[in-house]
Amino acid sequence: MDTRRLLSDLRAGRVPAPEDLRAFALGLGTGEVSDAQAGAFAMGVCLGALGPEGRVALTLAMRDSGDCLQWDLNGPVLDKHSTGGLGDCTSLIIAPALVACGAYVPMISGRGLGHTGGTLDKLEGIPDLRTDLSEARLRRQVADVGCAIVGATGRIAPADKRLYAVRDVTSTVDSLDLITASILSKKLAAGLDALVLDVKWGTGAFMTSPEAARELALSLVGTANAAGCPTTALISDMNQPLARSMGNALEIAAVMAVLTGPERGALFELSCALGAEVLVSGGLAATPEEGVQRMEMAINSGTAAEVFERMIAAQGGPSRFASEWGALLPEATVIQEVYALEAGFVAAMDGRALGAAVVALGGGRLVETDRVDPSVGISDMARLGDAVDRGQPIARIHARTEAEAERAAQAFLAAVQIGDAPEPASLVVERITA
Repeated sequence: MDTRRLLSDLRAGRVPAPEDLRAFALGLGTGEVSDAQAGAFAMGVCLGALGPEGRVALTLAMRDSGDCLQWDLNGPVLDKHSTGGLGDCTSLIIAPALVACGAYVPMISGRGLGHTGGTLDKLEGIPDLRTDLSEARLRRQVADVGCAIVGATGRIAPADKRLYAVRDVTSTVDSLDLITASILSKKLAAGLDALVLDVKWGTGAFMTSPEAARELALSLVGTANAAGCPTTALISDMNQPLARSMGNALEIAAVMAVLTGPERGALFELSCALGAEVLVSGGLAATPEEGVQRMEMAINSGTAAEVFERMIAAQGGPSRFASEWGALLPEATVIQEVYALEAGFVAAMDGRALGAAVVALGGGRLVETDRVDPSVGISDMARLGDAVDRGQPIARIHARTEAEAERAAQAFLAAVQIGDAPEPASLVVERITA
């Protein structure tokens, strides 16, 4: 193809033809398209929106730039994706619970991005567990266990990997068209029968307002459905961490408290709500209410925990994780309480500052080559609306050194506002359908 003609169309405000977008995406994957051309394309899309049809065409083109999985299983192939938040480990609950409800879940996940955590980093807090499975091993595990949570191979949507790297250095990351195509090209390449999206808004999310989150949710749901994948989205609140813990091993512990214990808070509630949506889309529940009941039964019966344990063992982790997880997860050298400096209510939280504090502890990456320490983080956090007294513990820091623990404690206190009781907020703000 003549890439210059495609770029000329973008510069003139014309949406390129679908066949031109397919050829361009293939060129991104093979290297035929240069970095300069990729950067010009990203800027052209950013300055002149593609519109719904162009967005679908770009998403499908990027999906088809590499391998697309196909499945022959005796149940629907379902998945969930989150736009990123704090203490958000719902994937690790949803995947095994969906399997317990009769689905198969080949979940291709990512690592931490900025102030938010990554599902792969959390899983790798479990000793010896691997997320870099070959396609053949992924297929065997999904057929045998029902689910796998893995990283994308180099052959899944290679155009996205190339374009994402260019977007990062050309200030075109926040394009709605490019965000939509990036997220969905990888998910659609997994050969899904249905998908649910958790689009977050708030101080701990990339979308800081409900309006921005709604715009993204509408774009994602509309594009995915037009591409042939039944999809719904929930817009959820991220003005505080979803779980009471942030940090990789600490969030695994929060997951196990839901799967094997009595913990029933926001993490449990949102996991069931998201799972219910995709059960309906996949034909395993008639209504969201029935879907919630099925998810709750899968968790409360212990079946989801059994599936999770089999998944962990299949990916190289301990074979008795569901019963022995408390002794198997890594622990930080220093554990320090954080005490409230005044009495009142937890009125607000700066989510980005909280996420940055965990990254500074070693729980995330400042640059791609940084090694993540799975043991560090913040646990036992007070939640919005909690009444606190001066000197009361409101969090616990898990750190490598006393100095790092003290810095994190100060960062936590600066990020949490004590004052009047806030207005109660709904966990799920809106449901977006086709």
